[in-house]
Amino acid sequence: MTALRFGWLAWGTMTIAATLAGLDNHISAQTEAVRQPAAAASYVGSTACARCHAPIYDRWKQTRMANVVRDPKEHPDAIIPDLAQPNPLVTFTRDQIAFVYGSKWKQRYFTKVGDDYFPLGAQWDVTHRQWRPYNVAMGTDWWTAFYPPENSKRPTGPTCDGCHSVNYDVKTKTVTEWNVGCEKCHGPGSNHVARPGRDTIVNPSRLDPISSVNVCLQCHSQGRPLANPVEGRYYDWPVGFRVGLNLRDFWQLEEFKPGETTFTHFPDGTAHKNRMQGNDFTQSVMYTHGVTCSSCHDVHGTRHNADLVRPASEVCLTCHGPKAPNGPHTAGIEQHTHHRAGSTGSECVACHMPAIEQTIGDVMVRSHTFRFVTPTMTETSKIPNPCTSCHKDKSNAWASETLRSWPEFSPWRVAP
Repeated sequence: MTALRFGWLAWGTMTIAATLAGLDNHISAQTEAVRQPAAAASYVGSTACARCHAPIYDRWKQTRMANVVRDPKEHPDAIIPDLAQPNPLVTFTRDQIAFVYGSKWKQRYFTKVGDDYFPLGAQWDVTHRQWRPYNVAMGTDWWTAFYPPENSKRPTGPTCDGCHSVNYDVKTKTVTEWNVGCEKCHGPGSNHVARPGRDTIVNPSRLDPISSVNVCLQCHSQGRPLANPVEGRYYDWPVGFRVGLNLRDFWQLEEFKPGETTFTHFPDGTAHKNRMQGNDFTQSVMYTHGVTCSSCHDVHGTRHNADLVRPASEVCLTCHGPKAPNGPHTAGIEQHTHHRAGSTGSECVACHMPAIEQTIGDVMVRSHTFRFVTPTMTETSKIPNPCTSCHKDKSNAWASETLRSWPEFSPWRVAP
């Protein structure tokens, strides 16, 4: 059965490659078509999509994408902590909260003054169930140089709202809808509503790999607009971009300084903080070989963590089964990982996607470079490695020596 499974994986890899090759012309044509101006296309909101795409819409409505920003007056259950419990960090009341942001790792709170929203001074750490202060310190992010240090003088329109809404208008400060709606990824849908068909809407899965990844990169990356300021304000998201245009005409990724740990990067260029999956992924071998975000994730919603198309333990093995052309080049997974099958240490993500990027406090999210961080890199560049991050009672020297004893790997690659 094992031999049959791995044989199927190798056959599946070749079949996928052949299929992709056969679709090259179609994908190129669709990519070029969607880059052309959409005649009179306008935004119609996600509810317009539900009429024809009800099953997908219903799945999406349950995702965090569809619920990242919530009005507690409409959704009383949106606020996770008990605000009736006194805490010195919490200097605001429930009535002052216009929007709640987040629910998985952290929850932040925005108040409304005039036609702007502003972050309040405390955030809820969901993992540890405790309050933490919230203020982006001066000098830690590029845009802090252009705003006063007080939260009350830092509107979320320039720093947050463009990615947490569809069609944020920098002049009117209005949106078609809050949250990551259908048209955030498919572009304005009025033409498609009027004339349903593949040629009247953008489908990221039919774009070339770079354009497909850019659909996610517009928000899942740290960078800055090419044109700043816009309408007198400095924005932290790609103002003017919509799916179907070329992201590089609007956005540049944050650069890193080799050998230096910054607010955004480790010394080797790996992301140091959350919302930088795109910065990581564009450095990866996966990206250069045409793998896209949707190869692993389905943002319409799945029953798996992070909306993965399969459980994490299975996603990687779709292309990387033992003896498959893409490796690992061992007879079985245990021989590759040197950990018992089914254990945490035997999961692909444990070593190739370590949780080393800060989202709040000591809560980390996974890297997306897919590089293995060696213990030596920890010694020289202070980048956490997966070995001693798990085996906390062991040293980097122990981890390096252990890796050198594994005959499947070159000692010059894994533990120089």
